Amino acid sequence: MTRVATVPLQRTMAGAISKAQEKLAITQQQLSTGKKAPDFAALGTEAVRNLSAHSLLEQQKSQSTVAKRVGTTMGLYQGHIEALSKSTGDLRQQILNAIGTGDIAGLQNSMEAAFSQMKATLTASEGGTPLFAGSQTDQTPFSVNTLADAATVPANQAFHDDNVLASARVADGVDVTYGISASSIGKGLYDAFRTMAQMGTITSPLSAAQKASLQQAYDQLGTGLDQVAAVNADNGRKQNQVEDLTNRGEDRALLLQKVIQDNEDADLGQVALDLSQQKTVLEASYSVFSQLSGLSLVKYL
Repeated sequence: MTRVATVPLQRTMAGAISKAQEKLAITQQQLSTGKKAPDFAALGTEAVRNLSAHSLLEQQKSQSTVAKRVGTTMGLYQGHIEALSKSTGDLRQQILNAIGTGDIAGLQNSMEAAFSQMKATLTASEGGTPLFAGSQTDQTPFSVNTLADAATVPANQAFHDDNVLASARVADGVDVTYGISASSIGKGLYDAFRTMAQMGTITSPLSAAQKASLQQAYDQLGTGLDQVAAVNADNGRKQNQVEDLTNRGEDRALLLQKVIQDNEDADLGQVALDLSQQKTVLEASYSVFSQLSGLSLVKYL
């Protein structure tokens, strides 16, 4: 005789309901978090790859932050150096005109203004730290206050920087030395200003000695401007290098983020579809279990 028993069927359906509830809970968690799994262990074989990708991404973010800061500092260098180059270049042209025509109107004021611009450049700071001091950041890299003072202060007493230049790691295995010292851009120009200061007050018409001094200052300014241009060109080259490395780093970061997203981020469209299907399955399981629970042999006796 065939025996009919509802208890085993109920147990089977209860197990099916439990599995359906578990799947639905996982899908709901994916929907709320946007992630495929709650932790790395649940990623299985992709866990090691993703851990490595996360580590590389954080390293890349750190290097990108450093590179951007270095780029900003070199941009400040460029701005100050170009302002210095323009003011001294204009003064050189005015000296040439004075030598050729004898017109000295405003020349003394232009000399003093250009010297003040040089002093402002050499003593410029970022966040309270001198830009052109090398490692001697506890003191100003240039200490001559006026053009008149330059007449009695030699260059070795005017500059207080050193050749210890700042450097930073902006990419894997790539260190960029980007610092600029005050003496590297100012010593040649300072020699010219010393010559101007030692002339004393400029008189009209210019004496032969004054013309000779102005010619010497003109030549010294040319030499000094060549030095400034060379430093600025080197700074520009390093700016391009850092910018290129920064762009490569950003591209690499995007690639690493894609690796992480592909392995960790849930497809929300598929999650929504799964959620609907699993909800339907669970509701059907509830219905079948309810019907099995209501079965009784008494109805058939």
